Amino acid sequence: MVYRKSSSLRSYLTELLAAGRAVFTRQEAEKAIGVSPGAFLDAAEKLQKRGQLLSPRQGFYVIVPPQFLNLGSPPPTWFIDDLMRHEASPYYVGLLKAAELHGASHQAVMEFQVVATKRLPELPVGRSKIAFYYRKEISSLAGAIEERNTETGRMKVSSPELTFLDLLRYPQASGGIDNVATVLEDLGAKLDAGRLAAISGAFERSVLQRAGYLLRQAGLEGPANSVQTNLEGGPPTRWIELDPSLASDADLAPPAVERDKLWRVVVRHLPERDL
Repeated sequence: MVYRKSSSLRSYLTELLAAGRAVFTRQEAEKAIGVSPGAFLDAAEKLQKRGQLLSPRQGFYVIVPPQFLNLGSPPPTWFIDDLMRHEASPYYVGLLKAAELHGASHQAVMEFQVVATKRLPELPVGRSKIAFYYRKEISSLAGAIEERNTETGRMKVSSPELTFLDLLRYPQASGGIDNVATVLEDLGAKLDAGRLAAISGAFERSVLQRAGYLLRQAGLEGPANSVQTNLEGGPPTRWIELDPSLASDADLAPPAVERDKLWRVVVRHLPERDL
């Protein structure tokens, strides 16, 4: 989209918002206003001090509309797709945030969780933050990544199947095995066995073992069978902990309450769903 030359950075921001855009780069603004890099940075700094502009990454700016001044930033949904294009990193919104977007009624996520192909530090944006989780490549998951409309464009979101498996792959983001079981309770009816089978090969066997155990415990036989199929024919399945955090210290680990021979999972605490 081509904008007429603006007389000031403030008027440029007004024109962008009127056109449904909430982000811009330093180079775009300098060209639109016709100012030097130094003059632009001076003007941008003044607006940042007033809380009207945010720069989460060098050279990338987010406009803070009046209704979000008290929060310090518009929601990440307004700019996450543009930000990840700026980072040149494939991505998808995932984990607990995706679960919330898919209707997990128990989720009130404090951080906006994103899986990306670049290792990126946590990003404070106003009163919230964006947490990034690394995956080397996501091209094999293309069929499990959905496009969602947002207030200012579109963003990529993991499917229910990918969301569930990711919560087991990134335990530091999931809130614990009880929370994963609760998400499964909320999203179980949305899981498709065929779609789950299609992406299972992109996950570690330990993730599939834990997933299969939880699926069968939840009575989701079709999805559980699709996971079991992906475990067959490979190397011998070794025994694993359902919740590795409970066995991190052998002297303090609680005794096993179950040893599931089908999934070869040691259970020291039966998952409890939040009702």
